[in-house]
Amino acid sequence: MKLLLDTCISNKARSELGKAGHDVVSTKDYWEEDPGDEEIMARAYGESRILVTLDKDFGELAVVYDRPHAGIIRLVNLSATQQAAVCIRVLERYGEELQAGAIVTAGLNRVRIRSPEN
Repeated sequence: MKLLLDTCISNKARSELGKAGHDVVSTKDYWEEDPGDEEIMARAYGESRILVTLDKDFGELAVVYDRPHAGIIRLVNLSATQQAAVCIRVLERYGEELQAGAIVTAGLNRVRIRSPEN
């Protein structure tokens, strides 16, 4: 799957997601400084990339402000070393929902899915 990792996602996660066969880019590939959540989300949407972040503001942009997106994974309470494993598990189990525009919030033992219809 095509992913855009927010600045807060570890380089280790990027490496592991790439090894798992995903097409992974990071905000750091596009911008030297954080351009803001709206621009990051617009880039992910424009490239049909699922946005992976720790930041809950992207969900607010999508839900409250109805900004278009190509799926969002928000990782919660994970160390840098846990990020990739949880993200890979989410992509395997909920990839179709994400590609349809779902927002998935995931921690070690908990997953919440907001389908695009909600």
